[in-house]
Amino acid sequence: MSTKNAIAERHEISPEDTWDLSALFESDKAWEGALSKLEETIPQLENHKGQLGLSPEHLADALHLAIHELGLLDERLGYYVMLRQSENLGDGEVQGLYGRYMGIATKFAAAASWMDPEIQAIPDETMTGFLKHPRLEEYKIYLSKLLRYKPHVLSEAEEVLLAKQMESTQTPSKAFGSLTNVDMNFGEVKTPEGDIPLTQSTYGSLLIHPDRQIREEAYRQFYGEFDAHKNTLAELYTGSVLRDKYLADIRGYSSARAKALFPDQVPEKVYDNLVDTVRENLPALHSYYELKAERLGVKGDLRHWDVYASMVEDIRVHHTWDEAVDVIAEALHPLGQEYVDTLVSGLRGRWADRYENNGKRSGAFSAGSYTGEPYILMNFKEDVLRDVFTLAHEGGHSMHSHYSVKSNPFPHYNYTIFEAEVASTFNEQLLAHHLMKTTEDKTLKAYLVGKQIDDAIATIYRQTMFAEFERETHAMVESGQPLTVDTLRGTYRKLLEDYFGPAMNFEEQSDLEGLRIPHFYRAFYVYKYATGLSAAMALSQRVLQGGEKEREDYLGFLQSGGSRYPIESLKLAGVDMSTPAPIQSALTRFAKLVEEFKGLTN
Repeated sequence: MSTKNAIAERHEISPEDTWDLSALFESDKAWEGALSKLEETIPQLENHKGQLGLSPEHLADALHLAIHELGLLDERLGYYVMLRQSENLGDGEVQGLYGRYMGIATKFAAAASWMDPEIQAIPDETMTGFLKHPRLEEYKIYLSKLLRYKPHVLSEAEEVLLAKQMESTQTPSKAFGSLTNVDMNFGEVKTPEGDIPLTQSTYGSLLIHPDRQIREEAYRQFYGEFDAHKNTLAELYTGSVLRDKYLADIRGYSSARAKALFPDQVPEKVYDNLVDTVRENLPALHSYYELKAERLGVKGDLRHWDVYASMVEDIRVHHTWDEAVDVIAEALHPLGQEYVDTLVSGLRGRWADRYENNGKRSGAFSAGSYTGEPYILMNFKEDVLRDVFTLAHEGGHSMHSHYSVKSNPFPHYNYTIFEAEVASTFNEQLLAHHLMKTTEDKTLKAYLVGKQIDDAIATIYRQTMFAEFERETHAMVESGQPLTVDTLRGTYRKLLEDYFGPAMNFEEQSDLEGLRIPHFYRAFYVYKYATGLSAAMALSQRVLQGGEKEREDYLGFLQSGGSRYPIESLKLAGVDMSTPAPIQSALTRFAKLVEEFKGLTN
């Protein structure tokens, strides 16, 4: 029997609805030729060994080969095969290409591993003189950042060993992705619209279905499959945490978290300020869930599958891809015509891979490199308003990449994730403001306010809960306590109870959520979502209420790329993330939104 709404195969998707990767490589064959060139050129690095401290010219020659020739080519190769792999994680041929790339990328890393220690060994006085030479001008920022790592760089032999481990250390993350996106079978869910295949992508849309029974069925079926694989998932995550500890230990960091925050020069107090400030504001979140139980008519019986359900009845919003682009363009008008025209051209062109296909990576991302377009992966659904916000979000990332590439040389064009989450959620803030301003429909306004509330929960409260989980699990391992499926579930359940409060009734399998979060395989990443939205809320208000200066300050932030550390660049844009103030301001705004929602729905 055929299934209504069956997910298309990749070859069934119209080329106009897919990304055009030709800005990277015209074909897999061209990619393979470039991969061979990379492999053939790697041995040339050896010619520069032992010469970096002889003169600024020697250092510049070596950096040009390592960064501009090999590094730039390696980035192109890596982005292309990653994007190709994302199209269908079950495509064995592309998996083979990825494996070959990783093998050669590992060789490159090993062959270049002597460079950092040799640069670090150049006496400070000598390096100061070198940096005055014009040939090292474009490498000044790169070198200044590298020199910060001096206490954490190992001997040449040790760096070679670490570089050769690069491919194997990705095994937990890769295995998790293959297991959850390809091997796990979640079945189908019966709905009035037909039988819908339950996938990582459709799960989110099913959890906002107005029929509570369908939400429950999707939830139980989804976590039932995770329950069947809980021991494997726990082992994979444990392996990832152990890897984090190992790398931090051998490089002389005080903890895995200290190592993760070091590249951005973010003090650990910023992380702890976030957790502490959010915990102080948990009562407002608990009150919201009590309101939600009441408005959904499930007081005393609020369940985990009710979290994303709308409290506003009969709101069905539909946007085709082009209609979504139109709305986003109107919303982002305060950023100027150049910004809007560039983004619209990309979205109507082939920056984006628009729709879901069988085996495609779930969720959404933006992948901007120095050579190619700032590509966007979507699994866009026309009847999900949240997907319009997701498109605006990923568009923010892509425009950040566009401005960074346009304004900086390759050695330091790449901005940090800390900054990236500001550029993306800033666009969501402008979109929400626009939609609220352009409707007189009280019910739609209530829906939009409710969505902003849910987004603040998902991005600030929820990501901070995730950040606490990562802090706890890594602290457990660093203190010698083993991670097991039971200790992981117990830790996560305690956080669920703390954050959701007394209104929520959890299921036995609810704490399995802690085993299905992909970002946990990139430790101490998720806190940046919360700090990012907090900064974006402040900066978006500054732009909306300001004039040309405020807009140019923000665009200057987008153009800074990796030329500054994130807290410094955000301070120049108009917000100080070294203090708890932006977090508290965002949560105060959350409380006001809840009151506004009460008024709209009374």
